[in-house]
Amino acid sequence: MLEKEHRMFQILDIMFPRAGFRVLLGVFLVGLAFLPAAAKEVPADHPERLAKGTELFAKTIRSRLVEQCLPCHGGEKTKGEFDLATREGLLRGGSEGIAVVPFQPSQSRMLKLLRHEEEPHMPEKKPKLGPEDLALIEQWISLGAPYDRPLVEGKLPPRLASVVSESDKQWWAFRPLKKELSPPAWRGAPPHPIDRFLLHAARDSRLPLAPVADPRSLVRRGSLDLTGLPPSESLIAKFQQRPSPSHWEKLIERWLEGPEYGERWARHWLDVARFAESSGFEHDYDRKGAFHYRDFVIKALNADMPYDRFLQWQLAGDELAPQDPLALTATGFLGAGVFPTQITANEVERTRYDAMDDMLSTASLAFLGLSVGCARCHDHKYDPIPTADYYRMLSTFTTTVRSVIPLDLDPESTRRRMVLWEAALKPLDRQLARVEKQLSTPFHRWLADYSSSAPKPEWRLIEWTNAVSKGGATLRKLEDGSYLAEGKNADADEYTFIAPLPAGSITGLRLDAMADPSLKANGPGRADNGNFGLSRVSLAVRSPGEAKPREVPVTKAAATFEQNRSNLSVQGSLDDNDKTGWAVDPQLGRDQSAVFTLGTPILAEAGTALTVRLVFKVNTRHHIGRPRLSVTDAAVPSLDGPVMPPAVGAILARSGSPDFRKHLTAADRKVLFDWWKLSNPAWRAQAAVTDAHRKKKPDGRVDALICGEGFPALRMHSQGADFFKETYILKRGNTDLKNGVAEQQFLQVLSPGTNLWVSPPPTNAPFSGRRSALARWMTDTENGAGALAARVIVNRLWQHHFGEGLVRSPNDFGKTGEAPTHPDLLDWLASELIRHGWRLKPVHQLIMTSAAYLQSAAPDPRKESADPENRTWTRRTPRRLEGEAIRDSMLAVSGVLDRTPFGPGTFDETSRRRSIYFTVKRSRLVGSMVAFDLPEPLVSQAARPTTTVAPQALFLMNGPQVRDWAKAFARSLALEHPSGSSIANPISIGFRRALGRSPTSDELRESSDFVLAQWKSHEGQGKAEARVLALADFCQVLFGLNEFAYIP
Repeated sequence: MLEKEHRMFQILDIMFPRAGFRVLLGVFLVGLAFLPAAAKEVPADHPERLAKGTELFAKTIRSRLVEQCLPCHGGEKTKGEFDLATREGLLRGGSEGIAVVPFQPSQSRMLKLLRHEEEPHMPEKKPKLGPEDLALIEQWISLGAPYDRPLVEGKLPPRLASVVSESDKQWWAFRPLKKELSPPAWRGAPPHPIDRFLLHAARDSRLPLAPVADPRSLVRRGSLDLTGLPPSESLIAKFQQRPSPSHWEKLIERWLEGPEYGERWARHWLDVARFAESSGFEHDYDRKGAFHYRDFVIKALNADMPYDRFLQWQLAGDELAPQDPLALTATGFLGAGVFPTQITANEVERTRYDAMDDMLSTASLAFLGLSVGCARCHDHKYDPIPTADYYRMLSTFTTTVRSVIPLDLDPESTRRRMVLWEAALKPLDRQLARVEKQLSTPFHRWLADYSSSAPKPEWRLIEWTNAVSKGGATLRKLEDGSYLAEGKNADADEYTFIAPLPAGSITGLRLDAMADPSLKANGPGRADNGNFGLSRVSLAVRSPGEAKPREVPVTKAAATFEQNRSNLSVQGSLDDNDKTGWAVDPQLGRDQSAVFTLGTPILAEAGTALTVRLVFKVNTRHHIGRPRLSVTDAAVPSLDGPVMPPAVGAILARSGSPDFRKHLTAADRKVLFDWWKLSNPAWRAQAAVTDAHRKKKPDGRVDALICGEGFPALRMHSQGADFFKETYILKRGNTDLKNGVAEQQFLQVLSPGTNLWVSPPPTNAPFSGRRSALARWMTDTENGAGALAARVIVNRLWQHHFGEGLVRSPNDFGKTGEAPTHPDLLDWLASELIRHGWRLKPVHQLIMTSAAYLQSAAPDPRKESADPENRTWTRRTPRRLEGEAIRDSMLAVSGVLDRTPFGPGTFDETSRRRSIYFTVKRSRLVGSMVAFDLPEPLVSQAARPTTTVAPQALFLMNGPQVRDWAKAFARSLALEHPSGSSIANPISIGFRRALGRSPTSDELRESSDFVLAQWKSHEGQGKAEARVLALADFCQVLFGLNEFAYIP
């Protein structure tokens, strides 16, 4: 009860710390009726006590707490969840309960610990406080334990309770967008809405917008902003000739419609999405097909996909548009986080909660600008996000797993190729049909001459009554007697085949590992490269009357091909070592066969059952994808020769009857013909041509990493379940302290009282529908978080056009973040985004046509002094390009940029593709990009730092690839101006290509002197192409200029 009464006093005392408390107290008396008498005894001299206590705190108590208590409780540490840096934290207490009860020292546990009346004695590992200090602290508590200010400057008070109040919903980020919000208007106001918002807010400071920048700077600014590439000379020249608003708008449209726009702005988003193509941690395994998420972002931005759909697909594309492969790859957003790939069974549940936390925390930061993940162990300290809200949202991802599945990402291209393939197949099929027609006479002649004494094929198939995969794969029987393994591909597997044997002798077993288009690299194995590893082959027979099968020893093995003659030979399948066995790399994509000779023939009688086991443990997931088993009674079994299907054998078994041919049905004749033609050279030749074309059947499917439900989970070297059926509310984030099942709901502060978005999934749906509910809530502008989501994304657009957002903490719209410099402008931009159907390109147009964007970046000392942080946006600050854009710009002006879009990335720093196509492996980030502040993709990164460090200059001066690009640049200049012309000509062109302007007279003179001196130096060293090398030195200097690397 003491905690209840204290909590009420705590709330009242914080809300009403002065004389007004006594007036308002009467309002609460009815509500306090349930509390004990002690809780109602509020001192009559409450305000006077607080005043004296504040004075005492400032004089003595503050220094004692800072020295003795703060280091462990609110400074560098917060032991026991007790943070006394603020009074609110002091009164809130910690994990052990209430620490201080105002006006009641005897009820305050903190004082008892300091007096060493209770354990643990405080201060920890320090001497007990003296009697005088203890008396002062007791006096301070009796005076209400007030603070004059926090013990740590800038420290915000923690939230008090899990209840989200109406006042919490009044925080600027949680409010609905203002209806009918219009830009301010006044006489002489500028025409552009953005400018009116800015100038209206700056009226007190009387700071005007800077003049419009020169045309060259504008074109360079716009091109680098939207495409990450410098503009061409001709583009600048045309705008300089006609720098009109309409021409500027057309340039913006041109940049937005080009493929370079998506590649530029996707890089910004990938930072937010913590995108990488590996799992992180110490092993950092690669994630196959992860790059398709990067391609999705580029494609979506170039297509101006509505942002609400862009958001929804990343959370639930597989639920919202399951037939659209692009929607499936969008879910790579959820799966891009780190994940430990080698965990023990004891770590599985905690690791699973970590994985879900990564999904929720990243989605909340990226789409809502809220640190929801901070409520995992306790209620959010500052924002109205209770722990219960966190776990209810976390339950969204209860059954969400990473998976790699085949997807056709360009079905239209596949359809066109299929039309051409089918057109080429038709004449081949007709020719094969003609050959078969010509074989009719020879076949009937063979059938007429056939007798029961005729030699039969050495190998005959058996009708297996049972074919099972221990690892969970499905073994589907095909017409030719083989079995195609489909579905789950476990780390290790064992195939078991059981069949009744006809009476007779068996001397050998033949295993055909057959290629198939459905297998990786056409097989014959299920490994990623098409290989397999057969650890062991065993046979057992059970005759009628025997209780259990008996092993049949295999003494000899031979194969059409063996990967080597030691550990990966077919003979290795006969030993007891699981890591040796038959493999066939590099002879992949074709049929392979192995024959196993029995030590003692099987003499089967009617009712005898044969069991064959194929064990695969040589390597992970190295199983035969399409096995076929046959037997022989030959004294020396051979590796080749046709195999007689059981149906053929059954028909020919009747050949001894005088009326054999008379009783053959049409179906019997077809079975015999289809088998007989296999040995005909003409048919086999034509069938080989036809089959070769069939194997080229277009298949646009590629392996893509997705995150969803109902797909086979991507298994790593881990133990335990892929996910759990329920998500629980955890105390202090501890999986051992469960506090009930978490039913899906969303943030109370951004939701009405009822859950409008959660509904049961369609009947027989492979998914729960929870993620699509989250996606709908996040984009619901009337009842959900849609207004906040719109604010967050338009702020990101503003950030990358101006260098800072209207909210300068782009991933934190909560109380520890910064408030918007212009809240009405932010809301108006969010409303404009929604009004334009959530399309981002119109917002780019709005921003880039404003006078604020067009401002000159010329220094203005008066504004820098009056508004050093440029919160009025009345001046423009040049900003450095990211490493990717600097590198791409060097490639572009050198004329060697490879603009091939999409597809797998590379680690090769000499690659000439755009930098967004570098492979992002967490333990192997590209060095030149790291030098220019590429962030580690561990968590969402809203903004990159801009550092100036030596490795940047060293890369530009000494990087071998930079030198290669400078040489390419120089050769292009030399080609346009042969050696007989003035050196000033290529220098001037170099300036215009690299910087978008002609050199000044001083720059031209100094550059000419430099090039001539370098030319002479290279000639003196006997180097070929001395002129080109001198120009390359000059080009490399251009690459190193601030002007080249900065957006003006």
